[in-house]
Amino acid sequence: MVCAALLIATSGFASEKMDLKSLTQSEFAAKRLTGINPISGSDQYAQISADGKQIVQYSFKTGKQTTALFDVANTQGETIDSFDGYIMSPDGTRMLIRTRTQPVYRRSYKAVFYIYNIRTRKLERLSEGGPQQSPVWSPDGNQVAFVRDNNIFLVKLLYDNSESQVTKDGKLNEVINGIPDWVNEEEFSFNTAMTFNADGTMLCWIRYDESAVKQYSLQLFKGMNPEKEDYAVYPGSYSYKYPKAGEVNSEVSAWSYDIKSHRTQKLEVPLGKEDYMPRILSTNDAGKIIVYTMNRHQDELNLYAVNPRSTVAKLLIKESVPKYVKEEAMESIVIDKDYILMPSDRDGYMHLYLYNQNGQLLRKIGDGQYDITAVYGYDAQTGDVYYQAAALNSHDRQVYVTEKNGKTLRLTDQEGWNSAIFSADFKYFINTWSDRNTPYVYTTRSNSGKVIATNLDNKELQTKTRKYGWTPTEMFSFITSEGVKLDGWMVKPANFDANKRYPVILFQYSGPGSQQVIDSWNIGSMGQGGAYDQYLAQQGFVVVCVDGRGTAGRGAEFEKCVYQRLGLYEAKDQVETALYLTKQPWVDKENIGIWGWSYGGYCTLMSMSEGRPVFKAGVSVAPVTSYRFYDSVYTERFMRTPKENPDGYNDNAITRAGKLNGALLLCHGVGDDNVHPQNTFEYAEALVQADKDFKENYYTNRNHSIFGGNTRNHLLRQITQWFQEHLMDK
Repeated sequence: MVCAALLIATSGFASEKMDLKSLTQSEFAAKRLTGINPISGSDQYAQISADGKQIVQYSFKTGKQTTALFDVANTQGETIDSFDGYIMSPDGTRMLIRTRTQPVYRRSYKAVFYIYNIRTRKLERLSEGGPQQSPVWSPDGNQVAFVRDNNIFLVKLLYDNSESQVTKDGKLNEVINGIPDWVNEEEFSFNTAMTFNADGTMLCWIRYDESAVKQYSLQLFKGMNPEKEDYAVYPGSYSYKYPKAGEVNSEVSAWSYDIKSHRTQKLEVPLGKEDYMPRILSTNDAGKIIVYTMNRHQDELNLYAVNPRSTVAKLLIKESVPKYVKEEAMESIVIDKDYILMPSDRDGYMHLYLYNQNGQLLRKIGDGQYDITAVYGYDAQTGDVYYQAAALNSHDRQVYVTEKNGKTLRLTDQEGWNSAIFSADFKYFINTWSDRNTPYVYTTRSNSGKVIATNLDNKELQTKTRKYGWTPTEMFSFITSEGVKLDGWMVKPANFDANKRYPVILFQYSGPGSQQVIDSWNIGSMGQGGAYDQYLAQQGFVVVCVDGRGTAGRGAEFEKCVYQRLGLYEAKDQVETALYLTKQPWVDKENIGIWGWSYGGYCTLMSMSEGRPVFKAGVSVAPVTSYRFYDSVYTERFMRTPKENPDGYNDNAITRAGKLNGALLLCHGVGDDNVHPQNTFEYAEALVQADKDFKENYYTNRNHSIFGGNTRNHLLRQITQWFQEHLMDK
């Protein structure tokens, strides 16, 4: 793979240039193997076919198709032309086929689901009552529960798909059953809060009473692509419950429903009024489900075993760490029939802790000064634990197995970024590998790491990047004036001449636990292998990215040092990056810019008003401007509440507005349900009152991702032209 990088490096004389239209239409996107779902109890997996018309079964061992599980052109009963996804039943005999998907928030959606019997090919609607949300199968595949209009419904397949309503108190902006509210979905990364017990006799769920949560309203307009005709003359609005830092959250509780007797009970899970309940999960014991609770400070996570019939809860595991429990660690807990595998940074690095189902610690996996970054599972037959770790360095990821005797083996053989999907029997895995200059390569491997087959290699994209003259992404490190070692990458123009001076654009995200400096094709500001950064390099810029303090891959101390002062150290480190660059002979030190999106937009503003005037221009896209405006769960995880931490909250982009240095472009979607446009409206007013010049672009009806129609192309052109206007010598 070294030769591939050399080929890129020698391609600087290519005549073809990139354009923003092709970039925003994903013409440089790598091919991916997506939707791979291991089939329980086998060495097979299911995947949607390339044409999106079939669900195909493959062998992990050979990588070849073994059968077609579903085909839109070959069904009995109902017929459909296309589908968006599927959910396999636990016993592998049926599927829920998802159609007509309507996004709600980042992870949630409404859709029309169909029940499909794989053996008979019979296709029938799950429900005639309207679109459904978050359907879940019973363990035996004979029942499906789903949510509609904030209430839970139950369909019994053995009783002619009879449908009954389990809850009746659900109401918009008041009570939600079985699916999380906005903030729980967004910040605890899930969209289903409902499960059956092991024998399918009980249904359990989390109930969210958001009636006391304050409401936020987004104004909506007619717009284009798509048009909202109802708002052609008078604007409309979308109002939903959004708890901001220090404000009232939903009151949560856990419930069970006896499917035979129709009895509903509240589960006796110990929980403070302001605490969270971020998961409810099944076990293989019909008398036990697992409920997670977390205190509002988020430095304590509890796992309770709850009997859904008696309602009695027993504490299994209490996880308590300094500052906060990482959401990614909570999300990655693996619960199986005999064990619980929990990630924790309690010793300063993210390692794994294996417990039995009674909450007894059996052993620890990982003991070095490196983070385990993904959990693939525990093979109960052998005692082997499979995972991904940043053991070589913070930018690299390899796949490992730690055997029962403690011996650890590396299963992947190329430096860069490796991830894995294991077969259900842990005998095989599909490995995805890339590095910063090589698109994704998919291989099938045995559980010893031996390559069996290459599934996909993206050689055509590699050739295309050479055709368009992409230059290699280079890694570098430096020491700040405060003695902190920081790592970064840079992309230089083709035919780079060290005797010339180049304007520089810093891209960064900088949010807690994030990582942009990675040896992966996922590198870069806008994905596609850093295609937009390559485009900027073709315009004559050097593009640089540095991960400052607070970012991931370097242990808890480096990551959590920003606790209660979001933006302070991150901004210092971006300023230090600019100062380091001014010492390079090939940098035009008078023409350095910075930009970022979301947290990166916040850090852009904080950096441009840090006090040291190193940035001549900046672009801030969809920024938080005061953490008083952002949601409770995310903000308080790192900042506690405004009442507890007034100094931390009072140092923000708005209070720094008078110190802004450099030409600033602000961009925001008016329909952003995540980082509300309120942030940019209030910041713009602060700039006006501070007599600071700036430009702002607003995008009608667009959410936090700012896309749709020509929107993304327009946005990237504004960013490009802003830096050309302010950093290029006329």
